[in-house]
Amino acid sequence: MKVLFIISTDDGETIFNAMRLANTGVNKGDEVSVFMLGKGVTFETSGSDEFDVMGQMNQFGGDFYV
Repeated sequence: MKVLFIISTDDGETIFNAMRLANTGVNKGDEVSVFMLGKGVTFETSGSDEFDVMGQMNQFGGDFYV
């Protein structure tokens, strides 16, 4: 299955959960793409101790567009 995630928020919890779902798809063999739009491009500063955004980003094995 082909899946596209469009993330347009800088909310760390939302980005973290979207990337967890994207990583699950990649791990199950789906073709997953993530597109960061608007405030989403600031994802590098959106994480926290509770929501490790960059940890999820570093695990991601699909296509990533900013």
